[in-house]
Amino acid sequence: MSNTVDSKRVSETQHPERNVVVKRTKITDFFSVKKKPAPPKDVSSTESKQTIKTVTTTTTLKLKPTQPAETAQQCDSLDEDAFSTKYNFNKKKWIESLSPKYLELLDLEINYLHISWLTFLHKELTKPYFLKLKRFLKAQAHKTVFPPKHQIYSWSHFTPLPQLKCLILGQDPYHNFNQAHGLAFSVLEPTKPPPSLKNIYKGIQNDYPKFEPPNSSQGGGGNLTKWAKRGVLMLNTCLTVEAHKANSHSKQGWETFTQEVINTAINYHQNQENSGFVVMAWGMPAQNTVGQFPNLQKTDNFLVLKTFHPSPFSAAKGFFTAQCFRKCNEWLEQQGKQRIDWALLDSNQIFT
Repeated sequence: MSNTVDSKRVSETQHPERNVVVKRTKITDFFSVKKKPAPPKDVSSTESKQTIKTVTTTTTLKLKPTQPAETAQQCDSLDEDAFSTKYNFNKKKWIESLSPKYLELLDLEINYLHISWLTFLHKELTKPYFLKLKRFLKAQAHKTVFPPKHQIYSWSHFTPLPQLKCLILGQDPYHNFNQAHGLAFSVLEPTKPPPSLKNIYKGIQNDYPKFEPPNSSQGGGGNLTKWAKRGVLMLNTCLTVEAHKANSHSKQGWETFTQEVINTAINYHQNQENSGFVVMAWGMPAQNTVGQFPNLQKTDNFLVLKTFHPSPFSAAKGFFTAQCFRKCNEWLEQQGKQRIDWALLDSNQIFT
């Protein structure tokens, strides 16, 4: 389990876990995408048949932000038009191919899923399970759901697909106010670091003694956005949760979708970039998720680090001594990639 254990829940799901195991991996299957980009649109919608069809009538579209405002600077380094063109994705034509009903259901994905991910995931969004998930979420509109709508896909903006260096898997978003904002283990200010995150900081200190945890005495200190901008994809397998009800949105379809997110990342980096990235699987749920990709065990293009979860229930069993953060950087250097700076304070220099 990841985040929910820190929201004052004691329903720990990290059953007997294994000591740290290092595996190098890669995948060979890839997918084809045929279309091209355009600014996301907001469309008024009406009910239609539940089958996908092409919209032939003329519709006036209003532009909406393609990303949360705070992520705009991160994406400047990626030419979004060139990226989607390279992979034959035309966002405007894809939107025009959707029925009004699906335009309404997929409003968040159209406007907030970063183009580098949408390019490869757009076909997934019209599959029956995902549309069922969106209908479920629509039915929850009268309830308080975390993270806020515009932050559900913030992971995709802070860590665009080509910039991914390390994947850290979580489970359920935090379910209290001022916590979840779309990045696993990370919490918004003024929330102090939850117990698992404090243990993560201790693990980094063991690997890099010069690491200084943010001072949380006055609140805050748990926002990991800087890591995300440096290529660390902190992905929960379930992306939403009802306030104060842990796991309330599990088994509704998010797990299938995030499995495809991981598959997309593996395929893209292996087949398009001819490289890989590090996967940190902390605890049995994360390790079971990784286990759904059997090809990960067959090659050395990816590094999979398996160890105990950093929650207070299991961290002392092996997480602190797993050296995940140092092993991650050593592997990246071996691949000719830049190390990840785990420091969260601008004044903190962790590398000697």
